[in-house]
Amino acid sequence: MSNMEISAIQEFYKGTNVFLTGGTGFLGKATIEKLLRNTEVETIYVLIREKKGQTPHMRIDSLFDDVLFDRLKKEKPKCRNKVEAIAGDCSIAGLGISITDRQRLISNINVILHVAATVNFNEHIKLAYNINVNGTKDLINLAREVQNLKSVVHVSTAYANCHLREIDEKLYEYPVKYSDVENALEKMTIEQSDLCTPKLLGQWPNSYTFTKALAESLVKDLGNGLAVGIFRPGIVVSTYKEPFPGWIDNLYGPTGLAAGAVSGLLRVSYCDGGKLADIVPVDTCVAALIVSAWDVYKRSQEKTFETIPVYNYVSSTENPITHEDFKVLNLTHGMDFVPSNAIWKPVALMTTNYYFYIFLKIFLHIIPAALLDLCTMLTGGKPKLLRIYKKVHKFSEFLSYFCLQEWKFSNNNVQNLWLKLNKTDQQLFPMSMQNVSWTLFFRRYIKGIRQYLLKESDATLEASRKRFKRFSIAHEVLKLVFYFFGSLLTASILSRVWNAICN
Repeated sequence: MSNMEISAIQEFYKGTNVFLTGGTGFLGKATIEKLLRNTEVETIYVLIREKKGQTPHMRIDSLFDDVLFDRLKKEKPKCRNKVEAIAGDCSIAGLGISITDRQRLISNINVILHVAATVNFNEHIKLAYNINVNGTKDLINLAREVQNLKSVVHVSTAYANCHLREIDEKLYEYPVKYSDVENALEKMTIEQSDLCTPKLLGQWPNSYTFTKALAESLVKDLGNGLAVGIFRPGIVVSTYKEPFPGWIDNLYGPTGLAAGAVSGLLRVSYCDGGKLADIVPVDTCVAALIVSAWDVYKRSQEKTFETIPVYNYVSSTENPITHEDFKVLNLTHGMDFVPSNAIWKPVALMTTNYYFYIFLKIFLHIIPAALLDLCTMLTGGKPKLLRIYKKVHKFSEFLSYFCLQEWKFSNNNVQNLWLKLNKTDQQLFPMSMQNVSWTLFFRRYIKGIRQYLLKESDATLEASRKRFKRFSIAHEVLKLVFYFFGSLLTASILSRVWNAICN
């Protein structure tokens, strides 16, 4: 092998110990899998809390039961031995780590990937601050004590600065200081902080983006002298190719909308179809995250570390896709992978008029749901559609802020990072968004939603497609009825208005 063929990324991670927070989350799990499969890390220490009676070690064992790790377990059967649980919690002071474990980390770790965050848009401001800001502060303080640290990457979000229309790969100044927010929250009760939340958020739409912005500000202040970088992913969705296509484990963000649309549940959304949707596949995102830790280290070694490097990992600059494209591709492939529990033919209308959205929501969601719930009650069943729609509408309206606007991102650092990789690393860590085919991605995405989220096998597909044909016929009949009565109603209203004017 020539030097150019040797993987610089694999050389960087060979024999290193990585400390990962957020390892049980969507992005964290994919990061663990990729590190184990494509690098020779010595150990991955995963910060993990006890949950529902499961110890951190039990939760790590459960983690490897996920289908995501099936390929890895075949290729590297002993991979589980490289992952160690560190009991802790980002919402607790000092990350909730014991003195013994803290000393073990300080002595052993080389790379820190801070992925943990509460991604709930509606999270209580106190909890969001504790996890997203104080957790980051505690992690930076830990990093300062690490004896053989190579690099730290703090995972933020592309929307941390969504109060701006143009977002560059740099750190921004904010009208509010994170320490002032902390001091204010400490003096408030839960009820008082609830009342003050809108004022605290200011130009930010929710506690998630607000606290992620404050965390960036904190890294800027406390990260001086550390080899630290900030990685800002867009909206992370299913895998494109690795370890296999279409894997996803949550209904967050656009995935919930896509699942609702192909199931015939979500028929209208408050969204501007012409705006760009900055979605990125989780496998390409993880590849970029892993490579960014190497780049942060290289920058620190080459003394080109004048400012903290920021990586905007988005799709709109290199491979743009609009919300309308997102809808059309979802529905097109949704007809090939119809869920067996679909309640109606997939139709998704978008509008930027709020009042028209309310009108459509009533007639396309609430009234049909009420009628179906009534039929269910009359036949002795338990009504549930109205309750489901209540959650769907709440979720959709949280997302509307991001569906009605778009942002202009720069991502020169990310594009240059791709060019820094040799051919071997470009194959091992395919992070370039230019190489993603959206048509192919969405076919895999919709199939993945059906398989991994809705837990439906391919054996039920033919029966689902037959049901879909019946839905289509019924849909067309009802559409004709709707248009007929709609025309009569419109004619009647116009006639009354005309008579009123004439009289």
